[in-house]
Amino acid sequence: MNILTEKFNTLYHSAPFNEIENEDFLPAFKELITNSEAEIDAIINNSDEPTFENVIEALAFSGEQLDRASNIFFNLNSAETSDELQQIAQEVSPILTEYSSKISQNEALFNKIKKVYDDKENYDLNEEQQMLLNETYKGFVRSGALLNEEDKEKLKKISMDLSLKSLQFGQNVLASTNNYFKHITNKEDLAGIPDAILEQYAEEAKERNLEGWVVTLQYPSYIPFMTYAENRELRKEIALANGKKSFDGGEFDNQNLIKELLNLKQEKAELLGFKNYADYVLEERMAKSPAKVINFLNELLTKAKPYAEKEIEELKSLAKADGIEEMQGYDHAFYAEKLRKAKYDLNDEELKPYFPLEQVQEAVFGLSKKLFGLTFAERSDIPKYHEDVKVYEVFEAGSEKMEDGSDNPEKTFKSLLYVDYFPRKGKRAGAWMTSYKSQYQKDGENSRPHISIVCNFSKPTKDAPSLLTFQEVTTLFHEFGHALHGMLANTQYPNLSGTSVKWDFVELPSQFLENFCYEPEFLKTFAKHYKTGEVLPDEKIEKIAQSKNFMEGYQTLRQIGFGLLDMNYHSKVAELENMSVKEFEDHYTKATQLYPANPETAMSPSFSHIFQGGYSAGYYSYKWAEVLDADAFQYFKETGIFNPETAAKFKVLLSSGGTKDPMELYKTFRGSEPKVESLLKRAFG
Repeated sequence: MNILTEKFNTLYHSAPFNEIENEDFLPAFKELITNSEAEIDAIINNSDEPTFENVIEALAFSGEQLDRASNIFFNLNSAETSDELQQIAQEVSPILTEYSSKISQNEALFNKIKKVYDDKENYDLNEEQQMLLNETYKGFVRSGALLNEEDKEKLKKISMDLSLKSLQFGQNVLASTNNYFKHITNKEDLAGIPDAILEQYAEEAKERNLEGWVVTLQYPSYIPFMTYAENRELRKEIALANGKKSFDGGEFDNQNLIKELLNLKQEKAELLGFKNYADYVLEERMAKSPAKVINFLNELLTKAKPYAEKEIEELKSLAKADGIEEMQGYDHAFYAEKLRKAKYDLNDEELKPYFPLEQVQEAVFGLSKKLFGLTFAERSDIPKYHEDVKVYEVFEAGSEKMEDGSDNPEKTFKSLLYVDYFPRKGKRAGAWMTSYKSQYQKDGENSRPHISIVCNFSKPTKDAPSLLTFQEVTTLFHEFGHALHGMLANTQYPNLSGTSVKWDFVELPSQFLENFCYEPEFLKTFAKHYKTGEVLPDEKIEKIAQSKNFMEGYQTLRQIGFGLLDMNYHSKVAELENMSVKEFEDHYTKATQLYPANPETAMSPSFSHIFQGGYSAGYYSYKWAEVLDADAFQYFKETGIFNPETAAKFKVLLSSGGTKDPMELYKTFRGSEPKVESLLKRAFG
């Protein structure tokens, strides 16, 4: 018996991580694909007249166990991978891609879908059902259902190649990151670095059976070094190592892979009748066209660049006082921290004792209760994939107050929440929210989601709990915003649930929640020293609020640079025939660069968001969603940041998933379309 092919005999049918072995995956996928194909065959072979229920709805609910097994496997491959899992991923990915292509290009199935779609005026469908029908039909067309047999085979081959090559891209970045470390034996080389970080470096050395200190390219190690290390030569060395990730011509180099991936995407787009891959992607986004995205980014660039240049001039004057005539990119974080301290007297290491991880988590839990009526209870009896992971039951309080004004004790189960906070060798860098199980309603039951947040925060030490930088505080709130989108989901169909929305809408909840971190009224409730319980002093809280826009011009240009590079990669791939990846990158980010380009480094070969993740021709959506989140939070500020009526309207937006057009959903919440002025006002006053 294969555990992955059975209905999980666990509380809430949660993933039985304690019973899953690596060798379970491949045979389970093969069996579950066979089972799912049988479900599809049943739809095709149904002799009844095709209807919304026996075709569209039946398809939406098919393959549930396969989806769950896929979620478990690929989430583990990101959060707790191994050489064995990566090898299985190489075998599993083409099998799943072939299965997916087989369904999306099944002529008999598509004919039934098309019949229902063409007859849709004869059905009495609600708004969500209409959306499901339209998205199902469009999804099949975009997957090649209208192609001839020869082109269907071509598309299938392209999809399989893309799946494997994007997987390889991510594995190369992970290997390249893990392969480098800097062993330091002279403590003078670590001048300027706070004691808590030195302790972290010492523990890393100890884990490698080395004396002294070890700095790695994992963000909790790399970022503090670049921020505090006074040794400029060492900053340069470690920054170069970071900039050379998968760009050194070695075993894990991604330059050729980038060209292969982009050419495959271009082929796919042309096969489906689009000019380029960006056109193909943006047909399904709020932005609609590459031209609109480029105009949007250039408008922001024009407005933000003068602010960015002024910021860099301030840093250069600080560097000049230290005898640095030409400031480089690897000097930025160091002098930005100096300036930040001079302007706001804020130092990450001084602030960190006020932000122990558990306290910050309690704060975001409390905010979720205040705004949306959610409560969280840790469970120790639900299986998890690593000892660092914690699992919470999430409940929603009864909506009506008791006669005495107290909360209604009745509560309903909303979700499981897994949190996985600390870096380890088998976990990829960064932070993300994901799902192990979607929410949906079927046979009178509202089947609730299982959501996960994965981060890379500094581990507790023998002397202190995990203490977060303020940026890490906002990271946790960001990912929790995504998690709320998943946990509050309340739709009928799994493929319209939670974060299954247009990609340039998906960052709204996450970026929206970050705003609360800068509100003094809220900060005072949880920014407390882990030893003394002292609340962060008012002047520091005020300076955090003031510092929100510190280096905003620089950060905006950086994001615009990523967005322009991504959009040009996916709309002008032919230019890469006569250019190197480095030349292309330098050309299309030149207008956003504030420091001299370094010929030895490039960010594209480790740009996992667009070459491994789902942000191909979509990186602009971070800035796009900032317009939405700035406008949405402006509404909260106008009505009161904890206003229950405003929160209730936002909760409707979160729970609606992809059941409605996102602009219509937003207008229902806000009363109008978002205004770019809200972002400019927040960023630059």
